[in-house]
Amino acid sequence: MYSQTTRDIEVTVKPFYLDDQSSPGDSHFVWAYRVRIVNKGKSTVQLMRRHWVITDAIGRVQEVKGPGVVGEQPVLRPGDAYEYTSGTPLPTPSGIMVGTYGMEDEDGAAFDIAIPAFSLDSPHEKPRLN
Repeated sequence: MYSQTTRDIEVTVKPFYLDDQSSPGDSHFVWAYRVRIVNKGKSTVQLMRRHWVITDAIGRVQEVKGPGVVGEQPVLRPGDAYEYTSGTPLPTPSGIMVGTYGMEDEDGAAFDIAIPAFSLDSPHEKPRLN
């Protein structure tokens, strides 16, 4: 698992390889990742947008930006946690993801929190550092 805290908001990510959706012979590798966001602060916040940077094993970069996560813009009161699962395909058997969530506090002030970088590794290749 990978974890990072920004402004009292903790983001933890656990990636896992989806063998049943992948086709290594066709250069199609799929991962899911489970994200848990915990508001450890004293203010209510809302997740408004996401920005992912996904890099495959040969350095090709894809950016994904959009509102919320999995069709939602969750509100997290102090002590609340929000979890969701999403996924990504790659044409290579490994890669790395990193990003930010655009948040808004109860006064309407916008700020970004970090999503920790995490490695995507398939069992079809010897593990290597990305």
